[in-house]
Amino acid sequence: MSSLLLAYDDLKYLLNRGYRKKYALEFVANHYRLSQKERHFLFRCVFSDGEIGERKAKLLQPEDLEGKVLGVDGFNVLITLESLLEGKAILCEDGLLRDLKLQGGYKISSRTLQTLSLLIDFLKTLDLKEVLFLYDAPVSKSGKAAELTRELLEEYSIPGKVKLSKAPDYDLKAFEVVASSDIGIIEKVLFVVDLPQMIAEKRGLKYLYFVEILKNPGLLRL
Repeated sequence: MSSLLLAYDDLKYLLNRGYRKKYALEFVANHYRLSQKERHFLFRCVFSDGEIGERKAKLLQPEDLEGKVLGVDGFNVLITLESLLEGKAILCEDGLLRDLKLQGGYKISSRTLQTLSLLIDFLKTLDLKEVLFLYDAPVSKSGKAAELTRELLEEYSIPGKVKLSKAPDYDLKAFEVVASSDIGIIEKVLFVVDLPQMIAEKRGLKYLYFVEILKNPGLLRL
């Protein structure tokens, strides 16, 4: 049995008994001498059984979104979708896809337009009343990401707006339905949408399951 799997079992035990994740993870990870990537994986993908149940109950499916107003956590969805296209997105215990990138902010690249086009093209199929993208204003190139998003919304004739926000996490909590995998946001809203996972299912794109990584930690190095 790998040290990561042993650490998972111990962490799960502590979380289910109400221990704060930060301290429980630090204790367990130090005990098993886990790498930074292994610690990050456990932090992003492992939760108490209570949290898992609450989040899965909030997850909406495409057919639930007709006529809804959707708030989109711009960089969160964009980064996760890029990870999906790279084959590195992970389906975590709470039923949400997440990335494991240890990056500060977001970098505009040659793939940004491709990724955004894929996202906006999918939004067109949902028959939303309106979609509102929020990007973190202090992040470098957030203005460019917002501009590209705005242009694509117009091109695809999707009713929506794009906003640069100094505190997108706070602003998104005002929405009833939000597309994000950010734990802090998910806990504060009524309903959650996993756009990258929806796109993966529609396009037949593959992603990793957290159980696969527990059994084979080497996948974290890919």
